[in-house]
Amino acid sequence: MTARARVRAPELIGKGGWLNTGDRQYTLADLRGRIVILDFWTFCCVNCLHVLDELRELEEKHRDTVVIIGVHSPKFVHEAEHQAVVDAVERYEVHHPVLDDPELATWKQYAVRAWPTLVVVDPEGYVVAQHAGEGHAHAIEKLVEELEAEHAEKGTLRRGDGPYVAPEPVATHLRFPGKALALPDGGLLVSDTTRHRLVELDADGETVRGHFGSGERGLADGGRTEARFSEPQGLALLPDGRIAVADTVNHAIRALDLATGVTTTLAGTGRQWWQGSATSGPATEVDLSSPWDIAWFDDRLWIAMAGVHQLWTYDPEQGTVRVAAGTTNEGLVDGPGAEAWFAQPSGLAAAGDRLWVADPETSALRYVDLEGAVHTAVGTGLFDFGHRDGPAGQALFQHPLGVTALPDGSVAVSDTYNHALRRFDPETGEVTTLATDLREPSDAVLVDGDLVVVESARHRLTRLRLPEEAVRVADRAHRTQRAATEVAAGTLRLDVVFQAPAGQKLDTRYGPSTRLLVSSTPPELLAEGSGPGTDLSRDLVLADGFTEGVLHVSAMAASCDDDPANEYPACHVHQQDWGVPVSVTATGTSRLPLVLAGMDEQG
Repeated sequence: MTARARVRAPELIGKGGWLNTGDRQYTLADLRGRIVILDFWTFCCVNCLHVLDELRELEEKHRDTVVIIGVHSPKFVHEAEHQAVVDAVERYEVHHPVLDDPELATWKQYAVRAWPTLVVVDPEGYVVAQHAGEGHAHAIEKLVEELEAEHAEKGTLRRGDGPYVAPEPVATHLRFPGKALALPDGGLLVSDTTRHRLVELDADGETVRGHFGSGERGLADGGRTEARFSEPQGLALLPDGRIAVADTVNHAIRALDLATGVTTTLAGTGRQWWQGSATSGPATEVDLSSPWDIAWFDDRLWIAMAGVHQLWTYDPEQGTVRVAAGTTNEGLVDGPGAEAWFAQPSGLAAAGDRLWVADPETSALRYVDLEGAVHTAVGTGLFDFGHRDGPAGQALFQHPLGVTALPDGSVAVSDTYNHALRRFDPETGEVTTLATDLREPSDAVLVDGDLVVVESARHRLTRLRLPEEAVRVADRAHRTQRAATEVAAGTLRLDVVFQAPAGQKLDTRYGPSTRLLVSSTPPELLAEGSGPGTDLSRDLVLADGFTEGVLHVSAMAASCDDDPANEYPACHVHQQDWGVPVSVTATGTSRLPLVLAGMDEQG
C-alpha cells in the first residue's frame, strides 16, 4: 500500500448552509467511515463544470463508499447570493451535497488557491490528496480503490447510502434556458439547457410549438424524440436554412433541420479537447471544449470555445474546424488572433465588420475585426467587475454571457450577474443601462424593434421595449474577494507540485511531459521568470517598486500507466491555470507552492 501523508481535515464551515441534504447540516464527524471528496467550485467557472462531469461516473460507481461534497466558493459578488447557488446546483444537475461558503471560510482552511480544486479525505478524517484543475478523475478513482481496500481491512470503512437528498422537481415550460434565436417565420427557438433539449415557441415567447430532443442527457442524432443533447446553449442560422446548435457538454456543434425535425452532428467527437489535441482538421474528427455560443460572421460559423478560452471557426464548404483566436491562456490580452487571450468567451454577435464577444471571466466586451485581430471595448481583467455606467474605460460589467447587435450599430450586453441589460455605443464610447431586475439574463434577440431577453434564472423570455433614454444606476465596483498572498521582495520560488498517481509515471516518450507558463499583471511585476518552460519549479524575480499584482501560472503534466508489458499505455493529462493575487511585504513568503496533484511535502 502506498505511504501517504496524513493531515487532519479542517471542519466544513459555510455561512450559506447545506444544499441537497434535506435541510440537514453535516460535520466531518458525521461522514466518518466514508471517503470524502471535497470539490471546491464556483458556478461561473467552466473548468469547474468540466470537473462536475468528470466526477459523475466515479460518483455513481462508488456511491456506497464515497461522498462528494461541493464546497461552493464564489468569485463574483452574485455567486455569494444563496439563491444563485441554489439555482446553479439545479442548473448543472449537481447530485451530491453542496456547502454554500460565501465568505470562503472553508476555502481558507484548506489553503485552496484555484477553482476547481479537489481534496480527498480518508475514512478516518485525514487529507490524503489534493488536485487542482481538470483531468484527475482517473487518479482519484485509483486512490478511492486503494482507500476502500485499506480501510475495509482496518475496519474503518462504512458502506451505505450517502447524505444526498434530491430536491423536489419544479414544473415550468423552460428550465434555465441559455440562448434564443429568432426564426424566419417570427417564432423563437430556445435552448432549454437544463432539460437537454430545444423548445420552439410562438412569437409571444410563451406558447410552445414543439420540442427537439428526448430530454435525456446524451449525444445522439435523429428525429424530434430520438436526438439527444447535453446542456445545449448557442443557436445560429446557417446559410442553408438549418440551425447550428452549440451542444456544450457534448463538446459538439449540431445542426437542426426545422422542416424535418432531424438533428445531425456538424463538428466535434463528443470528447473534450486537451492540450496536444488537434487544433484544425475534419470537423467531426477534432475534439472541441464546451462550445457556448455560435454566430455566422465573415462566411464562417464562429464558435465561442469557452472551455479553452478561444474562438474557433467551422467552414461548412470544407467541413473543417480550426482555431481562429486565443492561445488557451485565460486573461485579457488584445492583438492578432494568435496572440490574444480570452477568459471563457460565452456570447457572440455579428455586426457589420465586427464580431462582438462577451468575455465573462474578465467581465469584458471584446470584438474581432475582419483581419482577425482582437480588441477590448469594455473591461480591464480577471479581477475587476461591478455595475458602472459611463465612458468605456471606466465602465464595469459583472460576468456577461450574451451580446446582441442593435439596429443603430450599438450592442446590448446581457450583464448576467448584475441582472441587467446594458448597452455599449461604439460611436460615443459610452456604456448605459437599458433595464434592471432581470434574473441572470444570458441572451437577448431583436424582434420587431423590441428585445426578447432570456431570463435564465426565471425560466422565461421577457420582452422589453428599447427605451430612448437609458436607465441610470448607482455605480458599484468590486474586486474578487480572495485575499492576496503575502510574498517577500526579490526572488520568489514557484513550485508546482505534481505527483503522478499510483501506477503511473510521467510520459517522457516524446520529450518533456510537463509545461509551465508564467506571466503577471502588470507585466512589469516580474523582472525575471516569465514565459514558457518545461520545469514545474522556477525562480521568479519580483521587480523593485511594485507592491501588488497578479501572477498567472498555467501548468500541465501528462502521466501514463506504468506497465512495461503494455505497448500502448493509457495516458492522462492534468492541467490548471492559477491567478494568484500577491502583495509584497517584509514578512512575506519566499516560496509559492501550487498543488497540481498530490501533497506539498514542504508545506
